[in-house]
Amino acid sequence: MAKKKRLRLIAEMARKIRAYRELKSQPPDSQKYALDYETMRRPLTGKMLPVMAWQDVRRESRLFSLLAGLRLFGIGRMFTRKSWLEDHTEPSYWQITKVKVDYTAENMDHGKAWGILTYKGKPESEVKEVDKVMYHDWRLIPKHMEQQFKDFQPLPEPPVRYVPYPPLLRAMMLAERHKAGGATEVEEPALPLKRDVVLNKDYFFRQAQERQRKEGTAV
Repeated sequence: MAKKKRLRLIAEMARKIRAYRELKSQPPDSQKYALDYETMRRPLTGKMLPVMAWQDVRRESRLFSLLAGLRLFGIGRMFTRKSWLEDHTEPSYWQITKVKVDYTAENMDHGKAWGILTYKGKPESEVKEVDKVMYHDWRLIPKHMEQQFKDFQPLPEPPVRYVPYPPLLRAMMLAERHKAGGATEVEEPALPLKRDVVLNKDYFFRQAQERQRKEGTAV
């Protein structure tokens, strides 16, 4: 008879209390990302910004600095970044769908935003949280140019090329297929040169969640 798994109610409650205390102890974004524009240091950590970023910090704006001056905090408007305009010929932008403003900030120029990302002309289907909102390279796309960004047609992807497997591996695969299927004619194995692996922020977040689920939380 299988042993029943004990419910560790106290351990689960302790985990929730630790997570809540950790969340409450974190400084708000207005304090975390505060910047002394004379010394280019963050007062909370004392770290200095990279010298290459000083020009953008003085000339460009953060995302919420732009949102705070728009009607409905810019919901429905499109924003891009200077680095995207310089690095890519295809349009890359965020269309804002939801904004959560930190009203404790002095100029209400901090918070979180969500939207639909279009990167290199390819729009995503899901609404995600906008990352790097504290960077000083955000730009508002004028309304008369929004349709120009939306009408962009990405070029079709080139077909996937294939190469033959190494001789020994090819012989092993053919032997395994012949043994499993027993067919006289076996399809020639080919190795694709393209791998569809996306190592983005969501991928590593899911990996961390999976490890935490397997290892559990110590009390």
